[in-house]
Amino acid sequence: MVLGFSIALVVFSLLLMLLVLMHKGKGGGLSDMFGGGMQSSVGGSSVAERNLDRITIVIGLIWFAIIVVLGLLLKFQS
Repeated sequence: MVLGFSIALVVFSLLLMLLVLMHKGKGGGLSDMFGGGMQSSVGGSSVAERNLDRITIVIGLIWFAIIVVLGLLLKFQS
């Protein structure tokens, strides 16, 4: 059981990193320092960006739940 949750944690961690890196820069961060601030944002956030936000939040909540369950399993395993 612990092995399954550990594998799921690795998979969801990689997926969460990928989703976060897919977001557009909002400005004011490190991306501006390296020339990312040269782009002008035309309009508001697109439908794809909002869907990416929702997917990232859901994956983040699942990632957090896996960490809590894994911690409880390891605590009560002995």
